[in-house]
Amino acid sequence: MSNDSSARNLANALRDELHHYSRGEKLPSNRALVERFGVSPVTVSRALAMLTAEGLVVTRPGAGAYRAEPAAHERRTIDTSWQQVALTADDQRGVVDASGLSTNLAVPPPGVISFNGGFVHRSLQPERPLATALAAAARRPGAWERPPLEGLTALRTWFARELGGGLTAAEVLISGGGQAALTTALRALAPPGSAVLVESPTYPGALAAARAAGLRPVPVPVDADGVRLDLLREVFAATGAKVFYAQPLFQNPTGAVLAPDRRREVIEVVHAAGAFLLEDDWARHLGHDGPVPPPLIADDPYGAVVHVGSLTKVTSPNLRIAALVARGPVRERLRAIQVVDSFFVPRPLQEATLDLVGAPAWPRHLRALAAGLRERRDAMVAALRRDIPELAPARLPTGGHYLWLRLPAGTDETAVVSAAWRAGVAVSAGRAYFAAEAPAPYLRLAFADTAGAEEIGEGVHRLATAYAEAG
Repeated sequence: MSNDSSARNLANALRDELHHYSRGEKLPSNRALVERFGVSPVTVSRALAMLTAEGLVVTRPGAGAYRAEPAAHERRTIDTSWQQVALTADDQRGVVDASGLSTNLAVPPPGVISFNGGFVHRSLQPERPLATALAAAARRPGAWERPPLEGLTALRTWFARELGGGLTAAEVLISGGGQAALTTALRALAPPGSAVLVESPTYPGALAAARAAGLRPVPVPVDADGVRLDLLREVFAATGAKVFYAQPLFQNPTGAVLAPDRRREVIEVVHAAGAFLLEDDWARHLGHDGPVPPPLIADDPYGAVVHVGSLTKVTSPNLRIAALVARGPVRERLRAIQVVDSFFVPRPLQEATLDLVGAPAWPRHLRALAAGLRERRDAMVAALRRDIPELAPARLPTGGHYLWLRLPAGTDETAVVSAAWRAGVAVSAGRAYFAAEAPAPYLRLAFADTAGAEEIGEGVHRLATAYAEAG
């Protein structure tokens, strides 16, 4: 059991006992609680901190913990119906719909197997190296001073070196996670009301960010080798768009990798349109089967590519560190918007990241992660072939977190998702991944946020039951 869950259990037990104490009466000492419940002193401290945050307990340094006095305030009922009018506008551009993201970001309740998560399972995270790096960063002289607005030079240099193509630290901005970097880039590259071209299907977070910025996502279909260049040309000509958002490597949700013969051509198409290519390189370190191609920005001779690279997916959902990379005047616009939105990324987090990627444990972690993802992918495909063979994909992704499953025509994907939830497995409906009408029903299954083959097998078994029920 994790320390967090042990602390929650102890907090629950103490909460139930608080009515035995008078208001202001002292609780047993930390040592007594350690002995009574058989937990560590850290667990006791965390449990008391939880109760303190709830206003049930107060702690006095050197004296102990006491049952808190009741708060003297009166609960008032406020009529907020006026907000329905105030929040209604003639122009609905910029209205934020986070439903497609919230479902996948929420932690499923106990007993529900997560096939809809977007992060790697705790067992695949470099927890010990992260803890070591964070502890060292917090103690370093100057760690709590303000960092440069663009980010620490050493960290920017590391990202530039990773990307190649002659990039330098001067062209890199450190951002607070990939989603924040995408939001900044979309606001910088296109004016409200304009079109932004997106792959179809694509990442729902990009669709949400574009719409929140007042942009109009226009789909460009992909096939097994990435975006269809013939259709990309047509849509540029029809819309006059100045931005194309793409995931050339292990595309979410299809897992496609842009074919070698399309890499240079897609840059040429974008440049001919006088536009920018917003390259979301979220899966750079998530290959399962050998080397991966370089990012498009490394082969860009025009400065047309604006690159987003993130370390969150390869480490922990809490390591919100990404790089926003661009050449030319657009970089200053990106920098200005990022400063207005968030000032800068906290220095201790940047320092810890620099320690993490520079440690000998980093390449070992990447190798272990690749092996763990490959094992989970293979386990999920094997379970699908056993329990729902008609949905098993014919072509396996060579990187990333997901399988993209096409359902038979006429299948109600919402009904399948609901039935799966009732059966104890969370999956993602395909509709959220399309900017316009979906051409067919789909499911996206994530295998990264699972404990391993046994849990995956059980999850697919539950999905098979739900699929049969919904069908």
